[in-house]
Amino acid sequence: MSDLLRRKDEHLAIVLSGDVAAVAKTTGFEKVEFEHNAMPELDMAAIDLSTRFLGRTLSAPFLISSMTGGPAKAAIVNENLARAARQLGIAFAVGSQRVAVETSETGGLQKRLRDLVGNMPLLSNFGAAQLKGGKGIDIARQAVDMIGADALIIHLNPLQEAVQHGGNRDWSGLLNELEALVGAVGVPVIVKEVGCGISAALAQRLWDVGIRIVDVAGAGGTSWAAVEARRAPDERGRRIAETFRDWGIPTAQAVRDVRVACPDATVIASGGIKTGLDAAKAIRLGADLVGQAAGVLSAALESEETVIAHFEDRITEMRIACFCTGSASLSDLRRAPLLT
Repeated sequence: MSDLLRRKDEHLAIVLSGDVAAVAKTTGFEKVEFEHNAMPELDMAAIDLSTRFLGRTLSAPFLISSMTGGPAKAAIVNENLARAARQLGIAFAVGSQRVAVETSETGGLQKRLRDLVGNMPLLSNFGAAQLKGGKGIDIARQAVDMIGADALIIHLNPLQEAVQHGGNRDWSGLLNELEALVGAVGVPVIVKEVGCGISAALAQRLWDVGIRIVDVAGAGGTSWAAVEARRAPDERGRRIAETFRDWGIPTAQAVRDVRVACPDATVIASGGIKTGLDAAKAIRLGADLVGQAAGVLSAALESEETVIAHFEDRITEMRIACFCTGSASLSDLRRAPLLT
């Protein structure tokens, strides 16, 4: 097994262990409280959670944002998530396609995935660090064409690369590479962090180079510094990585700040969102969509039905939040009163 494949499998096992969350830092959603409406004057079953994303109608504002391991596990995860996304009527973003692009191991990342997802939005995924070297546009096109994706996610993980043994630490010139990619790849480009958040200042810079969709992926959930601490080859590396376990912008703050900085952007909230109530709070703070990754991994390894049950519960929780704030739609939820 190559070092790249081994690393992906190690990442999966470590995340599933449940011992890599931020410790001293939370998402910030626990500080957000809706004002209860004891007379909602609504039929809860009639509440409309639908929304539009990438020209498609979703039944609820959720994105399955996957992090997969080596090819054997990835194939199982991707198939279960794709089938579930179609059944639920929500969007699906695959994990990093670097393994599939650089090796012969596809991990289920083939055109068949497009068929499994049906008419739901399907998103490719590649790391910003791989854009360097003059081949970024070709690699990105390959990632999109491989699965027939509707958009391409470029994920930002500078902290993970900084603390990872052998990580990519030369990030100079990447904004220019990203700007060139936006005009050449042929589908919308989405920029996301992996758990440290995107600031208002960066969101504005991304807007200026043509990025219209931002996934803040804030702090408070899985800490990739903690993941890499578990993988460190020696005690010195482990201590350095652990120093940054709680680094980042809390998800709630990142959503609020990016929405203010880029009022016309599509904002995706992810990073430590556990419940449909968290998701409802994210929508209230300015998110258009809400993503989950680590929270659905164990379900994805089990079955399509388990994934569906997981998201049905999150959707029910969001519906209850709408009901108890008198919100008949997501538009109403965005104006729901908060306790001060």
